[in-house]
This record gives sequence, C-alpha cells and structure tokens, in this order.
Amino acid sequence: MIELGNYNTLKVLRSTSVGLFLGDNEGTEVLLPNKYVPEDFEIDSELEVFCYLDNNERPIATTLRPYISRNEFAYLKVVEVGTYGAFLDWGLEKHLLVPYREQTVKMEEGRKYVVHCYLDEETFRLTGSSRINRFLSNDGFDLQVNNEVNLMVNRKTPLGWEVIIEDKYKGLVFESDVYRPIAIGDQLKGYIKSIRPDNKIDISLQPIGAQMLEPTAKMIFDKLQQNKGYLALHDKSSPEEIKDKLHLSKKSFKKAIGTLYKERKIDIKEDGIYLL
Repeated sequence: MIELGNYNTLKVLRSTSVGLFLGDNEGTEVLLPNKYVPEDFEIDSELEVFCYLDNNERPIATTLRPYISRNEFAYLKVVEVGTYGAFLDWGLEKHLLVPYREQTVKMEEGRKYVVHCYLDEETFRLTGSSRINRFLSNDGFDLQVNNEVNLMVNRKTPLGWEVIIEDKYKGLVFESDVYRPIAIGDQLKGYIKSIRPDNKIDISLQPIGAQMLEPTAKMIFDKLQQNKGYLALHDKSSPEEIKDKLHLSKKSFKKAIGTLYKERKIDIKEDGIYLL
C-alpha cells in the first residue's frame, strides 16, 4: 500500500515519456516525473520516494525530501495567504495548506509557525495545522526518567519552553534548566527529568545524574584541547560566567571538573583549569 505523506520503497515497473511508473506489491502504481528520475535506475530495481497529491489532486512521487512528513511537526514559513488559508513551504513544488480552521492565530505571509502535518480523512489531502495540542497526548506513553528523546521547541511560556517530544508528547524545559540560547523551531536532544502524577513531563537539555558526568567531562576536556590546554574557569567561578562560556550549570561544571581531576587529566588553579 502506497502511503501518502510518507516515504515508500517502490519497484520501478516501466519507463515512459513522462517518467517512471513505480508500484507496490498490491498492484498500485504512481508516477515519478522525469525531473526526479535518477540517472542510474534499472527496471525492477527499488527506489525510495515521497508520495503526495500534485496540483491536480493526483498521487505523485518525488525524490525530494520535504521538511515534514505525515504525523510530524516542523517549523515552516508561510509563502502565501489565500482564500482557503495559508500556504507553507515544505520543500515540495505544491505548498502545504493550513486551512483557516486549523490556525490558532491568523497566519501571516513571511512568518514561520510550528505546524503538524496530517492526512485529512475526508479529502485524502495532506494538511497542516497549528492547533498543536490536538495531536499531542501524554496518556499511555512508555517514557522513563533519564530517557534520551528528540525535541522540537514549540513556544515560550512563563515557566520556560514548551517542547514536543518524539512528535507525540508535550513537555516543559524550565527556564532555570536552560543554559544555552534556544528558540522556537529548534530541534534538540533532551532527557526526561521527571514525570509527574498528572503525566506532565519535565525535560532537561543535559544528561541527568550519573549519565551527565562522562559527556560533560568530555565536553570540557575537548574545550581545553581546543583552547591550548587552558580555560579561565574554576570551582569559584560565578554561575553566570560558567553558563555564558560553557552553557552548563555550576553544579554540572563542578561535577565534571571533579571527574577530570580525579582522572588526573586536569589541574585546578586559582586562575583556571589546565590540561595535564
């Protein structure tokens, strides 16, 4: 079955004047237009293509890689506002429509928004929506504290930054846990810091507990190597200075340099740390 809005691995059936016809194991065919046909194709070989509806509402394949796939989130730019809604650039010739009913605020040309891509069950069209909460649920997840997860920054809140976890769940990075610049649309790695009784998820942008020591210590070790074996930071440096130079909390920094010191990789002096 060919899935619209997703990547499909299909067999090359035949070559025509307009392009290649590709097929699945159920006998469904789709056209890959000439402009996307690779030079080294062979009949009966397989190609990975993205499938969607073209401007004439016909299924079409492309070797282009869009910025968003079905059931994913992305930060996309509005290129046109029309009668039916806003049209966003998602990396394909036909723009992604976000109907007015799917906009939390009226979208403006030239601005970027976090949107979700879904298949409209009535029209079978791929559609965008900025009503993010409709597509997120923290019920029934199998996440655990300390799990590494993929994040997208959705919006700023009075408490910190709301993030989308693994394209499925909603979490929060508290402002006090942010030690580097972040912005809406950023895609980051994070770690499950805590899961509350109401299933709200708190996220850390740094590894937690014992997991934190090795990568943080390695990061500082690498910084020392890049800086000719010296950093003008030590255990008496202010939290602001450490955050500005290394994007770390003072607690994380002290644990990491303690590890390096015990391993006899550094010396800690009054003016900074030195690589041994």
